[in-house]
Order: sequence, then structure tokens, then C-alpha cells
Amino acid sequence: MTKLRAVLVVASTLAIAGGLALAQPERDISARRHPNLAAAQRLTQEAWERITAAQEANEFDMHGHAQKAKEYLDRASHELKEAAEAANRH
Repeated sequence: MTKLRAVLVVASTLAIAGGLALAQPERDISARRHPNLAAAQRLTQEAWERITAAQEANEFDMHGHAQKAKEYLDRASHELKEAAEAANRH
């Protein structure tokens, strides 16, 4: 690996790692009250982490598709939270 490529890989890793905590899907559904929704939300986070590992393994060369999948997982986690809140109201 050339020095430039190594620097780019490290910079990309740091940029993604820096945003890791901010971008991960939240896990904020009560497992006691909504066990199925909480489990689904947990799985969105696990999938997000696996995609991040795949990005790192492929030196982030996935043409934006992996990042888009992570955005969908974040949205799915949010919708699960909304579903739990709606169930709480009824």
C-alpha cells in the first residue's frame, strides 16, 4: 500500500470512527414494555456495526451503498421508536 493510500485509509477510518457514536441507531425502546420492538431496534444497531466492519474491510470503497444502508437502518430504528410510542398512547 502506498503511503498516500495508507494516509487516506487512516483518515477515512478516523472520520468514520469519529462519527460512529453520533450516527449509530439509537437503542431507546423499553425491552420490558416492547420486547419485539426493542429486539428489532437492537438488530438495526448490530447490522449498522456489521456494515461499518465491512466498510473498513473494503477500505471504504463501496460507492456509497454501505453508507446509504446505514442511513436506512438509522431511519428504521427511529420508526421503531415511533411505533413503541404510538403503542404507549393506545
